[in-house]
Amino acid sequence: MYVIGLTGGIASGKSTVARRLVEHGAVHIDADKLARRVVEPGTEGLAKIREVFGDSVVGKDGTLDREALGAIVFSDAAERDKLNAIVHPAVRRLSSELFAKAEAEDPDAIVVYDVPLLVEAAVDHPFDLVVVAHAQKKTRVQRLVEERGLSGEHARARVDAQASDAERFAIADVVIDTDGSLANTMSQADALWQRIKDESAVRAS
Repeated sequence: MYVIGLTGGIASGKSTVARRLVEHGAVHIDADKLARRVVEPGTEGLAKIREVFGDSVVGKDGTLDREALGAIVFSDAAERDKLNAIVHPAVRRLSSELFAKAEAEDPDAIVVYDVPLLVEAAVDHPFDLVVVAHAQKKTRVQRLVEERGLSGEHARARVDAQASDAERFAIADVVIDTDGSLANTMSQADALWQRIKDESAVRAS
């Protein structure tokens, strides 16, 4: 099995790169989706969140009230650390199970682990390759405004709240520049896929 850690800031084009790799045959594991699964009703994760943050963060229907929780953790690093201490280990356990499942189904599987907060969460899976999707801050802010309807101020705050470009570049084996056209991003993803196939073939020989 060959495991790629794919990361990038909000609106950096990371999902576009992931989709292209999946089109080529990669197995996609999305950390954001796992983070939602580990706090679904009935999970240990949600029970712990309720215990730490109180009943106000759980709605009447028994689901996590993300808005209420966000109001607590978004502007308070200490509270955010408490939340991360609950969610990140649970995501780690679940992702490890999914890696094992992918390898059992195909020992030669190429897995893309899509982790927006790879830097912030200090994810330490043994990646064969770390890929960073990158776009300039002004491009990402523009995408958030035009595609997601955020105000310019809110968009800049979301971008600034994440790891810096320098922090991501420090862990990157490959940087895919998504500032240009979609076709340009796709061609870089295609070249990446060929590199991975070549490396996998050498490893298997």
